[in-house]
Amino acid sequence: MTQPSPLASTPVRRPHCPTILRATRRSSMWTLLAGLFVGACGTDGSELTSPTDGDGSTSGTGTTFAVASPSCSEEAKLTNAYTVASAMAKNTVDHEVTSDYTIDGVTATTIALSGTTATITGNGASISGNTVTIGAAGTYRLSGTMTDGQVFVSTADTGLVRLVLDGASITRSTDTPLYVSRAKRAAIVLVNGTTNTLQDGTSYPTGAEQNAPLYSKVNLSIGGEGALTVTGKIAHGIHSKDGLVIRSGRVTVTAAEDGIRGKDYLVVRGGTIGVTAGGDALKSNEDGDAALGYVLIAGGTLTLTAGNDAVQAETDLLMTGGTITAVTRGGSSTVIPDTLSAKGLKAGVMFVADGGTATLNTADDGLHSNANLVVNGGTFTISTGDDGVHADSAVTINGGSIDVTKSYEGIEAGTADMTFNGGRVRVVASDDGINLSGDGDGARGTGNYTIRINGGRITSLSGGDGIDSNSAIAMTGGCLLVAGPQSGANPAIDYDRTFVMTGGFLVGTGSTNMAQAPGTASTQPSIQFTFGSTRTAGGILHIQTSAGVSVLDLAPVKGYQSLVVSSPLLTVGGSYKLYSGGTESGTAVDGLYTGGQYTLGTLVQTFTLAGVTNRITVP
Repeated sequence: MTQPSPLASTPVRRPHCPTILRATRRSSMWTLLAGLFVGACGTDGSELTSPTDGDGSTSGTGTTFAVASPSCSEEAKLTNAYTVASAMAKNTVDHEVTSDYTIDGVTATTIALSGTTATITGNGASISGNTVTIGAAGTYRLSGTMTDGQVFVSTADTGLVRLVLDGASITRSTDTPLYVSRAKRAAIVLVNGTTNTLQDGTSYPTGAEQNAPLYSKVNLSIGGEGALTVTGKIAHGIHSKDGLVIRSGRVTVTAAEDGIRGKDYLVVRGGTIGVTAGGDALKSNEDGDAALGYVLIAGGTLTLTAGNDAVQAETDLLMTGGTITAVTRGGSSTVIPDTLSAKGLKAGVMFVADGGTATLNTADDGLHSNANLVVNGGTFTISTGDDGVHADSAVTINGGSIDVTKSYEGIEAGTADMTFNGGRVRVVASDDGINLSGDGDGARGTGNYTIRINGGRITSLSGGDGIDSNSAIAMTGGCLLVAGPQSGANPAIDYDRTFVMTGGFLVGTGSTNMAQAPGTASTQPSIQFTFGSTRTAGGILHIQTSAGVSVLDLAPVKGYQSLVVSSPLLTVGGSYKLYSGGTESGTAVDGLYTGGQYTLGTLVQTFTLAGVTNRITVP
C-alpha cells in the first residue's frame, strides 16, 4: 500500500505530545519517535479545542534548544535483590580445596604409561594386565601413552587422591580409560605446557555404570595450566556422579551425548573450556535433593556447541563471571519440535546472574527458568528461535545488559510479576516484545500479575504487541521505548486490566488496532495520538513546552498510525508545541535523542493538556 508522505511535508492541524511506547519485537525506537504527531483530547477522550498554529509556516528558524534527557538510568538497583549468594545459601557448598592443586615439593608415585602396560615407581599403585590400580591416597604423576588400558582408582583412605597428568594419553577400546571408583575426593592437575588425552572406544561392559572417558563416582576437581582433551564416542565426556569443580586448565571435550556432567553440582571457576556435545554441553542433574543439582559459572572462557541445552541445571543455574559463547542445535534459524530442549542457559528452579558475559545463538530459549529468573548484572547477547528470556514464574531485571537481537518473544514471564528495576534491555521479536502471559508458557492466564517498570532503559522492537500484560502494567520510573507493527491486530501497548503511570518516560508507536495507553488511575499525564492514515518514517519530531524546554526528540524509522507518550515533563494544563523536521546535533539511539541541540523545523501544532489521559486525533 502506498503510504502518505511524512508529516514534515504535510502540516497537521493538531498538537503533538510524548506517548507511551508500544513496540513489537522487530520494530525500532524510530517508530516511537514518529508517533509524536498528534492532536489533543480531554480525559474523557473528547477532542480538545486548544489553539493551533498549524499553517505550515516555519517558526523560530535559527533558534536552538537543548535536547531532553529522559530519566533512563541503567544503574543497577539491588536493594533487597535476590543474588547468587542468596541462592547459594540454600545449596550445598562445593567440595573444592585449592591446595589440592599444589604439586610443588610433593612426593609423587610415578606411573610411566607404555602401550598396554605401565612402569610404577613408588607406593600405592599396581599394574595387572592393562589396568593400573591406585589403591591409596596420595599423589600420582602419569606420563606416556597407554594405547588400550585403564587407570582405576579405588581406596578406602580418607585422604586426597591427586592425579598429576604430565603428558599422559590413555585410550580404552571397551571401557573408560580413567575411572575413579572410590576415594574421599580426587583432583586432576594438568601440568603446564603438557597436552593430555582420554578417549573411550565403541562399547562398555554389559551393565557398567561408567559412561565417559573420565568417570568419577566421588567429588572431583580439575586444575592446573596444562591441556586435557577428552573424546567420548558413546555417551558423555567428563562425568562425576558427585560434585565436579573446574578451576583452571584448557579442557576440550567432544561427546556423543553430554559433554561435562557433575551430578550433585558443576562449578566452573576458570580455565578455557570447549565442548561439542550431541546432548547438553554442561549439566548437573541431581533431582533427589533440593540443595544439589546446581550449576555455578564463576569464571573461565567457555565455548559450547550442543545438540540440546548449552548449560542445564536441574535446580539453580547461577552466574557471577566467565565468558560463554554457545550455539544450540545449529542456532536461531533451526526449527525444532516442542519435545526437544535446545536452550542456552536453562535452570530447573532459579536462574540468577550477578555478572559474566554470554553470547547465545540458540534454537530454543536463550535464558530460561522453569520457575524464577533474576538478572542483577552481566552482559547477555541472544539470538534465538524462541524466547530471548523466559521464566515460567517471575522475571526480575535489576541491572546488567540484555540484548535480544532475534526472537519469537523477547522477554516472557508466566505466573508471577515481571519487574524492571535497572539495567539495559533491548529486544527484537517477531511476536510480542515483552509479555506477561499469566501462564507457564504463553497462554492467556487469569492471575493477578503485573509488569512493573521502576527503572532502567527498556526498548521493545516487535512484530506483535510491544508490551503485553494479560493482567496489569505499573510504571514508576525508567525509560520504556516501544516500536510495534505499523498495521495489523497487535498494538504497541496491550493490557487486560490496568496501566497505572506514576513516573518514568514512555514512548510507543504502532498500529491503531486495539491501541491502548495508560489509564485514568495514573498520576502522570499521557497522550495517545491517532492519525487518519499510516504515516511513513523519516524526519525529526520535537515537542517542547511553551517555555522552550524540550520534552521529546525523536527520529522515526518505521511507519505508524498510533503514538503514545508520557513524560515527567508533561503537566495537566500545560501548553506544548510540536515541530517536525529541523536538525539534531546529537546521536539517536533507536530513534531517541537524549543529548545535543535541536534546531527548529516546522511548527505543526500548539496544544494544551486537559487531563491525565489525553486522546488526540490527527487527520
